[in-house]
Amino acid sequence: MELAQIEENLKNPDFQYRLKAVAALKNYDSEIAVPLLRSKLKDGEFLVRSFVAMGLGKQKSPESFATLMEMMQFDDTPNVRAEAANSLSLFGQVAVSHLVKSFHKDDHWLVRRSILAALMEMECPEEVFNVCVESLKDTDLTTQESAIDALATLANSSQHEKTLSQLLALVDNESPRIRVRVVYALKRFNEPQAKEALIKLRQDENHRVIAAALEDLLPK
Repeated sequence: MELAQIEENLKNPDFQYRLKAVAALKNYDSEIAVPLLRSKLKDGEFLVRSFVAMGLGKQKSPESFATLMEMMQFDDTPNVRAEAANSLSLFGQVAVSHLVKSFHKDDHWLVRRSILAALMEMECPEEVFNVCVESLKDTDLTTQESAIDALATLANSSQHEKTLSQLLALVDNESPRIRVRVVYALKRFNEPQAKEALIKLRQDENHRVIAAALEDLLPK
């Protein structure tokens, strides 16, 4: 799409035209694309702002980084903040501390799960452990489940011991869904404590927990 057409479409009252215009900016250098993307930061349609966040992730410049930080912190729609976090993670290690900080400030489940998923791809086990511990305090069960799945990935990391301790503390959690996740996470650990916990979970009061704990023992 020609630049003149993009600029015209960005002003179109039909948000579908604005979406196409924002998407087309991926073919332009950041000097041209970023100012135009920034012009839609206050667009009334959250899908347009989400596309803006995606577009900024493809424009590796200090201005696009700063704009994504602004969107992640201040946009009033969780979907947009989550998309901004995803795009910010594309900048690599420089984004890690900012993502962790936003995780602690933003308690919306979608944003938190997006940040956790992004950090898991960024080779920062200490920060992943940090946000997992915070996630386990969340009132949203799906966020807690995501945290346990993330803890499982730390089995062979520098956070191995602390992770195992955290998982063992969840063996008696009141939620069967949490205990099922704990079962799968503990299978990543070879310590005697992990094996003892799995033996205990094979006798759980919930059949789904028992099934998960026995899964590897059943004949194929």
